Amino acid sequence: MENTNGKCLNHGDTETQRSTEFKPMSQREKWLEYQIIGIAISIHKELGPGLLESVYEKCICYELGLRNIPFRRQEKVELIWNGLVIDEGLRIDILIDNLIVIELKAQETIHPVWEAQLLSYLKLTKKRLGYIINFHVPLMKNGIKRMIL
Repeated sequence: MENTNGKCLNHGDTETQRSTEFKPMSQREKWLEYQIIGIAISIHKELGPGLLESVYEKCICYELGLRNIPFRRQEKVELIWNGLVIDEGLRIDILIDNLIVIELKAQETIHPVWEAQLLSYLKLTKKRLGYIINFHVPLMKNGIKRMIL
């Protein structure tokens, strides 16, 4: 997670210097961000809140396909801990263009653990950009959270 100084914030919200300088988003990441947010808003406008997460996931994937944006749905990521291979240690809702991790939600109550979950997914997959998209909100812009490692 970043703050305005370009420094990384850890789980305890204390500033730590990154081992490398902050890298701005690429043009591809910016374009994908625009597409992702536009898709989420259009689906939310049409369907509204209150449906199952799986419905929103199918709609997002359909829209990504229409735009010829590569994605993988329910991507399994193998974890290794102390020599132990955990085959289904984590499952990403949507991985877009092998760059962006999307964690979908359809819940009324926002849980702080969602951010920790996304941060863990980003670290474990060595991706730097992710979004939590919660469709159970009256206004979609309030349901989108971007996180950058």
